[in-house]
Amino acid sequence: MDRRPTIVDVARQAGVSKSTVSLVLQNSALVKEETRQQVRQAMADIGYVYNRAAATLRSANAGLIGLVINDLRNPFFTEFATSLQMALSAAGYATVLANTDEDPDLQAQVVSAMLEHGVSALIIAPTYGQEDATFGAISRAGIPALQVLRKVVPEVDRFPFAAPDYLAGGRLAARHLLDLGARRIAFLGGLEGREVTYQRMSGYLAVLAAAGLPPLVLPGRPGRAFGREAARLLARSHPDVDAVICFNDLVALGLLSGCAEIGRRVGPDLKIVGFDDIQDCAQVFPGLTSVRCDIACFGQRMAETMLRWLRDGCAPPPETLTPVELIARGSTLSR
Repeated sequence: MDRRPTIVDVARQAGVSKSTVSLVLQNSALVKEETRQQVRQAMADIGYVYNRAAATLRSANAGLIGLVINDLRNPFFTEFATSLQMALSAAGYATVLANTDEDPDLQAQVVSAMLEHGVSALIIAPTYGQEDATFGAISRAGIPALQVLRKVVPEVDRFPFAAPDYLAGGRLAARHLLDLGARRIAFLGGLEGREVTYQRMSGYLAVLAAAGLPPLVLPGRPGRAFGREAARLLARSHPDVDAVICFNDLVALGLLSGCAEIGRRVGPDLKIVGFDDIQDCAQVFPGLTSVRCDIACFGQRMAETMLRWLRDGCAPPPETLTPVELIARGSTLSR
């Protein structure tokens, strides 16, 4: 090597992350002894010398993990962020949280700022667009980064992806409605051309195809306003629709309100299934049937995944899908 070795070189030699090397240099108790010895041997092999004076200038930011969320207004993402932050805090890490509000420019800006302030890792529920501005910067920084809940870059070997099993959730919802006698089932909400929309819709499409029934997909912004407007659209343009699977619970809750406005009975006249099972689903009337993603447990699991990556250099698999289940309530069961 014709230059002075860096901790990136040590990490490569030891087969661990840059953050793990940093923890070893700080004599952190978070690193297993076996991993510590592996890193120190790599330092000796390549002749790395630790510059403690320079490291002292950075020490105030050690143990920071960046958490970037696309839409904290949605309770689904808020519960995820809260659960993850609490789990990381219990392990001695501080979380730097940013909401990007579905703005790719803002996402690139906050990620750049987090990198400049020395975060050890990043967990991102990403927005769509200008992906290289965000993930290119992370790649150059050489720190662990997880894509969660949405996959916007395909390089899952560098940026592993984890989410609830959306495809299975769509299957559960469609089969539930078929078992209840529904025969004209629509899929409502979600923006066209986005991978997360397709994943949540694909199980529905597969089940209807197997049953020999035609799909009806009505895309739209994934919020209450669209769901509320859709109640009139369905009554006016698709009166034969007797059941709906919504892209998320916000759309479904809006649809419940819209049906109340026009006097359409939810359950007997129109069966509605949401997706995510946020807390509001059990509090509205009628209760909203929904695909439960257990987002709080998912947040805890992602914290544990990142901690293993940082402490032990154990990178997660390229893709992780967690189980889902259908929670049936009055929006499909009332008669």
